[in-house]
Amino acid sequence: MPTSHSDPVTLEVVELIGTVVARYHQEYEEAAAAHSLTGAQARVLGLLALEPTPMRKIAEKLKCEPSNVTGIIDRLESRGLVERRPDPADRRVKLAAPTDEGRDTARRLRDSLRFAREPLGELTGVERTLLRDLLRRMLGQDDPTA
Repeated sequence: MPTSHSDPVTLEVVELIGTVVARYHQEYEEAAAAHSLTGAQARVLGLLALEPTPMRKIAEKLKCEPSNVTGIIDRLESRGLVERRPDPADRRVKLAAPTDEGRDTARRLRDSLRFAREPLGELTGVERTLLRDLLRRMLGQDDPTA
């Protein structure tokens, strides 16, 4: 039976999700500032630390205009945190890739995010897996490979 949008538990869950998101964003912005980065720069650097990525794909992941990503990459590149290089699969495409300093900065930034880690540390492995699976389901990502 579907739940009503005015069901007290649903309302509380929505409020709790909003609080979690707000606290995460606040801490993320503070951690970014501690590394002299904007939140957007920190997010791009974090994505690039996973793998070199075309700027258009970064824009898609961040849901913003490619021109915004170009400006962010320019600023990260001027600080020596990112470099542009040709995509080995298609030399017409430029990849943004972290430098060694960029990877180190992304790691230090990630390590400084207490809020994302500490509350999850209180959960058992089974609880964390259940939470992950429920969040994926809420986002329409039931496929574990999504």
